[in-house]
Amino acid sequence: MKNTPISKEKTLYQYKLIALFTILTLSLSSCVTARIEDNRIGSTGLEEGEGVVILAKSYHLGNDTETDFIKCVSSSISKGASRIRVVPTNKFKDLLFPWFEPRTVPSDTKSLTTLMARKQVSDIFRNQNLRYIIWLDGNTDSSGGGGSMSCAVGPNGGGCFGFAWWQNDSNYEATIWDVQDIKNEGNISAEFSGTSFMPAIVIPIPLFARTQAKACKGLSDQLKIFIAG
Repeated sequence: MKNTPISKEKTLYQYKLIALFTILTLSLSSCVTARIEDNRIGSTGLEEGEGVVILAKSYHLGNDTETDFIKCVSSSISKGASRIRVVPTNKFKDLLFPWFEPRTVPSDTKSLTTLMARKQVSDIFRNQNLRYIIWLDGNTDSSGGGGSMSCAVGPNGGGCFGFAWWQNDSNYEATIWDVQDIKNEGNISAEFSGTSFMPAIVIPIPLFARTQAKACKGLSDQLKIFIAG
C-alpha cells in the first residue's frame, strides 16, 4: 500500500512532534539545590589503621534512616585518596549485641561512657580499632507536584500524553562521636532539594532529581574533611 500525501504529512508531523519532544526533554534539567553545614565542637583526626562505624540514629517507626543511604555513605567514605576504614554496620552490631539494639543503644556520650566501662565492650572497640561512631539521621521525601497525564490503548497501539512534576527533599545529619575521648565532636547537616519531571508523548520519560544520591556524595565528602581534621 502506497503512502498518500495525507499520510506523508501525518508522518512528517509525528516526526516533528517527536523531535520537538526530544529537544524539550533534553533541555529540561532536574535542578537540585544544596546546602551543607558543619558544626565542629572539638578537634578530630585519625591515626593509621583507625576506623569508623556508621549507624542509624533514629529508630522511630517510619523514620528510620534508609539502609541504602547508610550503605552509600559507608561505601563513599571508604573510597578515594582520603578514604576511611569503615567497619560494616551489621558486623559491629553482631559483635556488640545487645548493646546497640534500639532499646539499649546509647542516646548520648554520657550513656556511651557508662557502656564503655564494660570491659567486654571496650575490648571490642579496641580490637576493631574503632575511633569514631557516625550517627546518621534523616530521610528523603517526595511532596507537592502537579500536572496531568493520560494514557490510552487503541487498535493501532497505545501511548501517553501529558506532563507531571513533583518535589524531592533529602535532609540528613551526621553526628560524630569520638570513642577514644568519649565526646561529641560535632555534626554535619546536608539538605538537597530538587524537582523531578515526567513529560510524555507516547512514552513517559522520567527525569529524576536524584537528591538522595547527591546528598550521599555531599555528606560523604564533608565527613572525610571533618574527620581528617
